[in-house]
Amino acid sequence: MALGGLLIPCFVISFDITHSCQNTDNFVGASSPGDIVIGGLFSVHGKMLHPEEHPMRPVIQNCAGFEIQVFLQTLAMIHAIEMINNSTLLSGIKLGYEIYDTCAEVTKAMGAALRFLAKFNASKDTVEYKCNYSDYIPRIKAVIGSSYSEIAMAVSRLLNLQLIPLVSHASSAEILSDKIRFPSFLRTVPSDFYQTRAMARLIHRSGWNWIGLIATDDDYGRSALDSFGIQAMANNVCIAFKEMLPAYLSDGTINAKVNQALEKIVQETRVNVIVVFLRQFHVTKLFRKAIERNIHKIWIACDNWSAAVKITTIPNIKHLGTVVGFAYKSENMSTFHDFLKTLHLQPTENNMFLKEYSVLLSTCAHVEDQDLNKCISNYSQENLIYEAGMCSQSWRDDFLRANIEPGFIQSTMLAVHAIAYAVRELCKDRDCKNPVAFAPWELLEELKKVTFNDNEKEVHFDAKGDLNMGYDVLLWKEISGRMVITEIAEYDLQKDDFIFKDEEKEMEFLNLKTIKSTCSRKCRPGQMKKVSASKHTCCYECVNCPEDHYTNQADMDYCFLCNNKTHWSPVNSTTCYKKTVEYLSWNDWFAILLIILSGLGVVLIFAISTIFTRNLATPVVKASGGLTVCYVILLCHFFVFASTGFFIGEPREFKCKTRQAFFGISFALCISCILMKSLKILLAFSFDPKLQNFLKCLYKPVPIVVTCTGIQVVICTFWVIFRSPFVEQNFFIRRVIILECNEGSIVAFGVMLGYIAALAFICFIFAFKGRKLPENYNEAKFITFGMLIYFIAWITFIPVYTTTFGKYRPAVEITVILISNYGILCCTFLPKCYIILYKQETNTKSAFLKIIYNYSSKSAGCLTVSQISLESNCTTPQYPITNSCCKAEKTSVNGNCHFEVSKHSLIRENVPPKNTAGTISRKRLSSI
Repeated sequence: MALGGLLIPCFVISFDITHSCQNTDNFVGASSPGDIVIGGLFSVHGKMLHPEEHPMRPVIQNCAGFEIQVFLQTLAMIHAIEMINNSTLLSGIKLGYEIYDTCAEVTKAMGAALRFLAKFNASKDTVEYKCNYSDYIPRIKAVIGSSYSEIAMAVSRLLNLQLIPLVSHASSAEILSDKIRFPSFLRTVPSDFYQTRAMARLIHRSGWNWIGLIATDDDYGRSALDSFGIQAMANNVCIAFKEMLPAYLSDGTINAKVNQALEKIVQETRVNVIVVFLRQFHVTKLFRKAIERNIHKIWIACDNWSAAVKITTIPNIKHLGTVVGFAYKSENMSTFHDFLKTLHLQPTENNMFLKEYSVLLSTCAHVEDQDLNKCISNYSQENLIYEAGMCSQSWRDDFLRANIEPGFIQSTMLAVHAIAYAVRELCKDRDCKNPVAFAPWELLEELKKVTFNDNEKEVHFDAKGDLNMGYDVLLWKEISGRMVITEIAEYDLQKDDFIFKDEEKEMEFLNLKTIKSTCSRKCRPGQMKKVSASKHTCCYECVNCPEDHYTNQADMDYCFLCNNKTHWSPVNSTTCYKKTVEYLSWNDWFAILLIILSGLGVVLIFAISTIFTRNLATPVVKASGGLTVCYVILLCHFFVFASTGFFIGEPREFKCKTRQAFFGISFALCISCILMKSLKILLAFSFDPKLQNFLKCLYKPVPIVVTCTGIQVVICTFWVIFRSPFVEQNFFIRRVIILECNEGSIVAFGVMLGYIAALAFICFIFAFKGRKLPENYNEAKFITFGMLIYFIAWITFIPVYTTTFGKYRPAVEITVILISNYGILCCTFLPKCYIILYKQETNTKSAFLKIIYNYSSKSAGCLTVSQISLESNCTTPQYPITNSCCKAEKTSVNGNCHFEVSKHSLIRENVPPKNTAGTISRKRLSSI
């Protein structure tokens, strides 16, 4: 026990303290006169005594539970006022004070507030009711306090009547920033909005998301719960349970509520972090019982008790776990320490708090320093009646300094200085030694604008009346067998981040992460959280991200979607992979195969050209339409084979626009030439004069070819101009981007192919009609077969092409082009090459004449006469028709006799009967 060398008499003290409030002057805890009087509201005692459960008379009762920390705050106010009075700040204007003890009860605080409202210099403490208080001068100009937000809310509403400034040094409830409801309230501490944000930030940064919450069941506690709930949600922190304790120790249910809260903590085994918004006497009671039940957790302390030295002296507090808290920022306390050293020299006549403290020191003189707080707080004002017999006590110099909570001392002194600087601004052109020089509402307006320096830092109130100085982050740790409160960091309100003093302090903070307080295990990268509707968002299952989704961090709420156009990912992926760009490249095996086939086709064309060139004068070549026509057709086939190269390789704009038009025009030209040949063959062997005349009029080789090809050129030109094909990226396949040509217009593409099909169909009809011509001239039969190959290939192409996706889609069209081109090329030229190379005996003029003669004889001998039109006097022909398969009927047509032969369309008129076949043969031969 540290003993000072001073003995202070105390025999006169007991009488003053033992009596209840007899008049309003006894109601004052500490006072000093001055030109401008400042009121003070502090909860020097923790509770008010209630002898009766339901009071019958309105009598203000005594209080109990002397709070050393709050007593020090009253001393800080007195010290600040004395410093200002002893300085030149107010130029001879003296500040006075009246400080009242609220005993942590709204009722008693309201009594003090009524006295603040009383009119100055009235014979009695009376409050006048007026419509306009602009000229009303109350006893005090401003009030400092109170210690708790619930009291500040009630008192501020009352002071709003006269707009008396209430500058709080400790009331931090967020609701007090509402200037509509609390227009005269200001404070020198941050709003709980910032404290709850800092708490949620700390919890989130430590990797905790499943926490418990304990608060007082009053306006402050409920406001803190609401504010913290919002901040917790923003930081993905879930509240497993909320427990409310009665706001007043006098409440008979407080022990049961404390036990209920502890039982909840024990049940929630996954909750290892508890946020506590309680008053110091609540925390003391809670911790004592928690130690008894061997509860070991991390406790997040609010600014109300985070720096409470008396709580650190609870026996076995080290077994409770770890305490991390937030306290108001503080500066150098040396001047206040010096003030405390001389406190025993201060007069006690006008300071009832100091008198009571002196008596309590005397009463607890036998107690060690670590238990002195408990001893002092256990006495009530009534109990001191019987303990005042001791005549002396030892003044303990270090006890008060050890119990200082720097943040509250700093904020109290700042409140006094803010009022002083505002008074100085008001009194520049007024005689403020006169108490009626200004009204409180004028001081309020000046306070909102005041700016001053404190330890080289500029201080001013914001638009909400708050003074946002930030927080110190405190850590309780055991040093030399006792619990010590250390500062490890500060919280910057503007940056919303922690600033550590040094690396050692940061390591102490990081060590907190080793303790887990989560509802579910962390989800690995590549997974996401799946929360059921009935659970908290922090209680979840981990499920793998689906295809094309990923997470690259742990505990993600959802999987990120890959850019479907350019990236992909497998199941349970931590990243997206860039899609491979694919197209039918030149080194693809299928493309190589198609290129080889196209090359073989070109070789075949050159081989046929060589054969035809070397056998230019032979009947087979002449019967094929001559070398020019053959070269044109072969050149078209060459172009068609060459066009397949435009379908292979990386698609470019030029290739996309060219490939279909190049193929379409080349193939249309080829079919047009073959159509012209089919028409010529049909004309040569037609025996029907009417049909022959029609075919002669129709048969114009060059115009036919130019017209048929020109129509295709027009179609392709319009296509390229108005709906031009273009390069397109196809993203339908998951892992690749197919670079392909979009045809621009499916209709135009269809019209182009349809036109070729129409030409092929006409060619097929003509060739089919001439399928039984002489063998060496029976090119029509092979043309028919070639057209059939074309139709089969392209009819098959339509469903295959429309259902094929990927880089091999162009290969489908190439394959069809090759099949149809090979089919027509081979059917048109290979039979003739065979005759030229292997049946040279039939490739002579005489052989051709014999074949034609035989064909004509066969045709004439097998005529079937279906109708003969004669006049009524027409007679039977004079030449016999001996073949039993022929039949004729007589009819009259324009007075002439005719036989109409339907089978070979041969019209015979006045032909000698014995030389019919020979005449026809020579006539038809001469027309070839």
